[in-house]
Amino acid sequence: MSLFYVVNYSAKRMASSSVGMACLLLVSCMVVPSLAKVYTVGDASGWTTGVDYSTWTSGKTFKVGDSLVFNYPTSHTVDEVSSSDYSTCTVGNAITTDNSGATTVALKKAGTHYFICGVVGHCGNGMKLAVKVESGSAPAPAPSKSKSKSSAKSPSSSTASSPPSSDKPSTTTPSTTTATTKAADSSSWSLSPFVAVVTAWVALFLMVIS
Repeated sequence: MSLFYVVNYSAKRMASSSVGMACLLLVSCMVVPSLAKVYTVGDASGWTTGVDYSTWTSGKTFKVGDSLVFNYPTSHTVDEVSSSDYSTCTVGNAITTDNSGATTVALKKAGTHYFICGVVGHCGNGMKLAVKVESGSAPAPAPSKSKSKSSAKSPSSSTASSPPSSDKPSTTTPSTTTATTKAADSSSWSLSPFVAVVTAWVALFLMVIS
């Protein structure tokens, strides 16, 4: 019974610890703020005529994932247009349009996004916005040139350090080989009588036993 109680108690402690860790992880995910930013176009002025939106964008860095919030009366629209239509305030060719009074545009692509009001004359009165969106990825570091230089110099250094080859044949190798062969032969001949004596004694011992 005591062993069952210990095992049961350990299992309950492990289960409660797992639940606690899961709750802590969930809370930490909720507390960590998102890196994406939400910009209210024109701030307190909103999306209307008579506002210099180029001044509003100066000093701001827009990145992919950020959002633009347009607050305006329903007498205006938010039209995303091409660069040429933005420059000439041409209406009627909008890529997207909305007139709900509260438009949120997610910046999903890097590049410059252009917005105007689709009501005739409002773009000329200042309701035009150009937002340059950055990808947010850091540029890749330039490759180091030191390795290539060292690798280029390595063949010459190895060639210079290697000793010059000699054309004369070595005269010590044959004599050494011959001496080694003779030593091996003499040792084999010296062991042969000892082996013969041992074999004779073993045979004699077997004959006595039999």
